[in-house]
Amino acid sequence: MRYDRGMRAAIVVLFVAGAAHAAPARWETVPLPPAMPAAAVTGTVSSNGAEIYYATYGSGDPVVLLHGGLGNSDHWSNQVPALVEAKHRVIVMDTRGQGRSTRSAAKISYDTMASDVIAVMDKLELEQAAIVGWSDGGEMAMKLAIAHPERVSKLFVFGANYNSEGSKPRHNGRNATFDAYAVKCRADYQKISKTPKQFDESINWLLPIWRNPMGFTKDQLKAIQAPTMIADGDHDEVIEMAQIEEMSTLIPHAKKVVFKDASHFALWQDPESFNKALVEFLAN
Repeated sequence: MRYDRGMRAAIVVLFVAGAAHAAPARWETVPLPPAMPAAAVTGTVSSNGAEIYYATYGSGDPVVLLHGGLGNSDHWSNQVPALVEAKHRVIVMDTRGQGRSTRSAAKISYDTMASDVIAVMDKLELEQAAIVGWSDGGEMAMKLAIAHPERVSKLFVFGANYNSEGSKPRHNGRNATFDAYAVKCRADYQKISKTPKQFDESINWLLPIWRNPMGFTKDQLKAIQAPTMIADGDHDEVIEMAQIEEMSTLIPHAKKVVFKDASHFALWQDPESFNKALVEFLAN
């Protein structure tokens, strides 16, 4: 998912243009997630020149959560308790170069990121797991379902596109909600990264995969075997809804959910609806 934009000053609560005193619509806000609950297990695994952080919670059928670009695994704090309550073993991880995970000297790619997920699963001796991906994490999730189908029991993809036609045009190169998200990500990085002063370097390292996303073919989507849910907010700032519709028809027997009055950040804006859809999908 591409969002190569200048990310500098931002606000957490965003006002409707031309109505400075009006209450913002939910999709125009970026409510911050709560603190992450205490993990049962934390650790790192070496993978292709990087150290990948992971944490686990609860017990039961395994679910791997993959966060969005620039973010970290703590961004799933609204979802982890709901999944643990639903009797899942939840595995979160920081994508390489983000959060607590390190960068490598090699050029970054979604293929490499997907291999990091396999490395974490191997470390935890998980033959198969449900994969849940948000934005960049959604790209990784689809890559796993295509390249490693035997490792994916179910697939939940939120806020991701499969080719450049699924990205909305950026006429001015800026978006207020993404600017607010970037401020959150910068603060998190400075707090938890092993290289807290290198957030800008991490952005520059990641830019190539956002500017030239690998994309998937229609035939690749048609070959996905795992039961799939394609999800998005009805006001996603960067993803074309037409492609969400298309993906849900290309992937065999895929289901679709669109969160009302929510955007690319629906898992923070409407965690109740997001969690309900996710838990019910994993249960069926």
